Amino acid sequence: MTNETRPPRLAVLIDADNASAKIATGLFEEVAKLGEASVRRIYGDFSGTRLKAWADVLARHAIKAQQNFAYTSGKNASDIALVIDAMDLLHSGRFDGFCLVSSDSDFTGLAARIREQGLDVYGFGEKKTPESFRQACKRFIYTENLLEPSVVDITPAVAAKPASSEAQGAPVLPAPAPCADAAKEPVKFPPSKARPVLRKAIEQSADESGWAHLTRVGQQASALQPDFDVRNYTGVSKLRELVAKAGGFEINQVGETIWLVRIKPANNVA
Repeated sequence: MTNETRPPRLAVLIDADNASAKIATGLFEEVAKLGEASVRRIYGDFSGTRLKAWADVLARHAIKAQQNFAYTSGKNASDIALVIDAMDLLHSGRFDGFCLVSSDSDFTGLAARIREQGLDVYGFGEKKTPESFRQACKRFIYTENLLEPSVVDITPAVAAKPASSEAQGAPVLPAPAPCADAAKEPVKFPPSKARPVLRKAIEQSADESGWAHLTRVGQQASALQPDFDVRNYTGVSKLRELVAKAGGFEINQVGETIWLVRIKPANNVA
């Protein structure tokens, strides 16, 4: 019998009120990079039409809906149910980590409590998510980066000109407004914005010569800044590209797959 290493077992808990159904596919693709989504639950009031978009994708991603009726206005029964389930799952001892999908800072305490128990917490939320929740997670992934690029309508606008005398008096109808539910392109930062966290990560990862392994730098950058993600920056798709474009660093390739980086010496103006 072979003793294969099992991927980390994760519990994915989704706050339907604070997450878009459009991220579902990207979400579970991202979770698959972290481990196995053994539990997939979503919390909300599915009795109405407001969460219909989520209801339409539950079966596709094997997500179990936890129905919570909104008996009282202003009271979020779904948040309470999510926290209760999270604690039950935590104390079962069957999981290696949790994925909390929400942009709500109310889950800051839950994330901190799970990490106190020695488990990893991966947060998923929009860029508007308060810093308190982002910092409480081991890693925080912006859900804007999980959306597929929106389809841009490149059909040129047709000038309003009458085709015949019958059209002379016809009212010109306004162009239809964009769908309010359309996916928005994520707002990205210039690579130079990453310079401070990269510099700190290199300082903490470098050996006596000042060089640090690129992989280690990426890990340390995520430890320093849980929402650090190459996808947050324009014009880059790899950490190596981000380091090169951020400015102020040197990159050296050692072998086929090993890259070293260091802070550019002050007297090196090249």
